[in-house]
Amino acid sequence: MENRNVIIAVLLSTAILLGWSMYFENTDEAQKKRLEIQGKTETQTNIQKPETPQTAKINPTKAISRGDALKEGDRVSIENSNLSGSISLRGALIDDIVLKNYRESLDKNSKPIVVLSPKKSDEGYFVESGWATTKSDIKVPDNNSIWQIKEGKKLTPTSPVTLEWNNREGVVFSKKIEVDNKYLFKITETIRNEKNKTIELFHYSQITKNTKPTTENFYILHEGLIGVVDKNLKEETYSTIEKEKKTYTGKSGWFGITDKYWMSAIIPESGKSFKGEYSFANSYKANFIISEPTIANPQKSTSNTLKIFIGAKEVYPIDNYTEKEKIDRFDLSIDWGWFYFITKPLFFVIDYIFKIVGNFGVAIIILTLIVRIIFFPLANYSFKSMAKMKILQPEMLRIKELYKDDVKRTQQEMMALYKREKVNPLSGCLPILIQIPIFFAVYKMLFVTLEMRHAPFFGWIEDLSAADPTTIFNLFGLIPWSPPSFLMIGVWPILMGITMYLQMKLNPTPPDPIQAKIFAFFPLIMTVMLATFPSGLVVYWTVSNVLTMAQQYYIMRKTTVKTV
Repeated sequence: MENRNVIIAVLLSTAILLGWSMYFENTDEAQKKRLEIQGKTETQTNIQKPETPQTAKINPTKAISRGDALKEGDRVSIENSNLSGSISLRGALIDDIVLKNYRESLDKNSKPIVVLSPKKSDEGYFVESGWATTKSDIKVPDNNSIWQIKEGKKLTPTSPVTLEWNNREGVVFSKKIEVDNKYLFKITETIRNEKNKTIELFHYSQITKNTKPTTENFYILHEGLIGVVDKNLKEETYSTIEKEKKTYTGKSGWFGITDKYWMSAIIPESGKSFKGEYSFANSYKANFIISEPTIANPQKSTSNTLKIFIGAKEVYPIDNYTEKEKIDRFDLSIDWGWFYFITKPLFFVIDYIFKIVGNFGVAIIILTLIVRIIFFPLANYSFKSMAKMKILQPEMLRIKELYKDDVKRTQQEMMALYKREKVNPLSGCLPILIQIPIFFAVYKMLFVTLEMRHAPFFGWIEDLSAADPTTIFNLFGLIPWSPPSFLMIGVWPILMGITMYLQMKLNPTPPDPIQAKIFAFFPLIMTVMLATFPSGLVVYWTVSNVLTMAQQYYIMRKTTVKTV
């Protein structure tokens, strides 16, 4: 029983170390270089369904800059409150999307976030849709087909655009493209059959991305290919797809490629069976093809629709699309993690507080206070027990010394003492065990939610989702020297370490010298480790430590025991 403190230390250490190893970067993945895209051979689609629909191949292209690629060929502009960009009339590709409200860094002059880029550019990333066929006697449009503008001049929420392509063999293809005021596109694909025979085509859509992110990869969230098939989440990393193609069949869902904050996704028409695929062949592809053929009777028209999401993974728009657009489990595009049932509600609480106080840092402090209030009765019970343990330490040492040659008698006397004073030596572990999920949920929320990105606090903290930018090793900026990353131990991590040390001083001193040394170094170890964590999390822990100390000190002052 006297090893209670060791148990607590082991539990805390294990939780943190496991979190570190599971959540932080895979250095092997982080060090992989970008894929070379010179001399790539692209195809319109590598979809194989059913009976191998035939699609045209594209000649090899040489990579050029994004700016030069945008100058090649005619385009249709896209504009709403959140997006700007264009659609290439060559292939009718959505290959130019810029997020107007997000920038690459905190610098006001930094560039806006680019999501999609033309296929011939270094960072080619684009979305296409169209028709595949199992027969060679039907000419279908491909990535090089030149489309004509039939209606509209600029794609906006109030003005859709219709594009048309005529195969000159009696079949006319058209696309009516619409966009809302956020990030959702709707495309209605129509076949007008002017032939005297029935034709069968298969509707498909595909996302192609030439390169994977060059930023650090973290285990705490998924980056790569993502989707839902019949309510089941399908996630694959870039490295996995490089080794093996993944194929799925279903009747509801979506497929996409996601980064930490940005995503593109294609959503098949609801209720129609499809085959989906993640693959890699010089570029990463996520696609689907409708399994049932679309029948176009002579002198008739027929249509298929799909939705396309391109943009920022903002919580409220994502949830809105999930519910109102009935996109199956689309909210899982934000990686809330194992503690989904804690992490997402915590976000809504902190976001609600933010809308009142106007500062996410202050909202985190208020959230910390709320958490402490919720766990107040449990913490009270624990602190009372710990306070009694501290008072009982002299008596415990006397018993150990008195019966040092009789281990069994020592344990019996200790148990009698605990029973007489109504002390549970393991009660201190319970609040810690319960708060570990809360700790990781707060960390997850700060790390993955776009709303926390570039959210300022006060003073030098300009981004609560990033680590404290100061460090003691250059006297917090007084010395003109930038230490290496492992020496970046800022003000807030140091405050957290100090409060942890003071809090531990209120606890009973371990009778074992080895235990005492472990506890003495624990605040220092945690300070170093948490220095790289989001500063918002360190603020949460620091404030929690202060509130815990106040509660614990008050209880210890009121707690007394009677010994015999």
